[in-house]
Amino acid sequence: MSNKWFRAASIRAIKTVAQTALASIGAATVINEVDWKYVLSASVMSGILSMLTSVRGLPEVKEE
Repeated sequence: MSNKWFRAASIRAIKTVAQTALASIGAATVINEVDWKYVLSASVMSGILSMLTSVRGLPEVKEE
């Protein structure tokens, strides 16, 4: 895996973490209580899963 792949996969993972955090906070706000441990654990897990999914290949990184 190249530096280009790692950069692209990291950007995807960061976006996924942010989206998960926003969705978790938004959903928790509706029920009037944000469980920050849940938000953090769900966000970190989504980032890890994003990186693992990227191992299969990324469209923005051309295979050589």
